[in-house]
Amino acid sequence: MGTRRVLVTGCSSGIGLAVAVRLAKDDLKRFKVVATMRNLERRQALERAAGETLDHTLEIRQLDACSEDSIRECVNSLPDRRVDVLVNNAGVGMIGPLECQSVGAMQELFNTNFFGLARLVKEVLPDMKRRQSGHIVVMSSVMGIQGLLFNDVYSASKFAVEGFCESLAVQAMKFNIKMTLVEPGPVVTEFERKVYEDAADMDLSGTDEETAKIFKQIYLPYSRKVFTSLGQTPEEVAERPSLPPPNQPAVHAPDGHEAR
Repeated sequence: MGTRRVLVTGCSSGIGLAVAVRLAKDDLKRFKVVATMRNLERRQALERAAGETLDHTLEIRQLDACSEDSIRECVNSLPDRRVDVLVNNAGVGMIGPLECQSVGAMQELFNTNFFGLARLVKEVLPDMKRRQSGHIVVMSSVMGIQGLLFNDVYSASKFAVEGFCESLAVQAMKFNIKMTLVEPGPVVTEFERKVYEDAADMDLSGTDEETAKIFKQIYLPYSRKVFTSLGQTPEEVAERPSLPPPNQPAVHAPDGHEAR
């Protein structure tokens, strides 16, 4: 097997950007990276980080994980529709008292975090099966293993991702398709900063006074302290799920696990 084409989602910032650049700058030039994002107007940070790899080992394309048409258009634009490795990274967050979250907002989160993954895999899996090869890497979270206070809906979406991948891996293995779940703990990214900015301005009138107090005065300060003291950088996470050379087993990521 020669150079492998890697499709990475959510590359405008954070882990997706770091993974795309890490693979594009591989010293052995084993990967051709298709770095995607929903809004191409946010491509500047990726272009700066990609440097000389841009339009050589890394190309930027539009892909909205919430749209089957967008996903299909992106995959169809690739030579022979070939995706050797899918890195599903696109996601959104949500924290706060459950009573203050609308069902619509919960559905939007699942639309990206779970159904976005399902749409992508549904598009690339048949081709991987026909080729009898492929690798699907999914950025999950430690909260896909254990729930956390005020992260009810986000954690539920990651539990769904875990069950989906662990179940699908049984079938994928029969077609020589590897699946890897990566479960990072705290990671300091724009993603997290946006979540906490939204939380600071959250309308807590829908919950009781005690719950609002716990969220504002205990949870938020403690959570920020955890991120400050323990948070990884996106680049550190990108090093963990490094893809193996062709014809070698997938890595066991220290912050994740191989789904078998």
